[in-house]
Amino acid sequence: MPEISRFLGISIRMYRDEHLPPHFHAIYNNYRAKISIETFSLVEGNLPSRVLGLVVEWAESHQNELMEDWESIKTQGTYKKIKPLV
Repeated sequence: MPEISRFLGISIRMYRDEHLPPHFHAIYNNYRAKISIETFSLVEGNLPSRVLGLVVEWAESHQNELMEDWESIKTQGTYKKIKPLV
């Protein structure tokens, strides 16, 4: 599972063989969540509310890059790293 970004102890990843809707995985300590790229809503799992807020803030500023990575991973198996939250 490619790690496309990491910040504040949060790992952002995507799998190649995933299903719709377009989403990414956020991993923080023992917490795991799937987040929709289109709506930034929690699809599955859970994160502490502060961590979820940081992930959504990051995703909102990188939505186009996330969609590009989603398409690229699905079709070519490649991705680009995305800048972390600063």
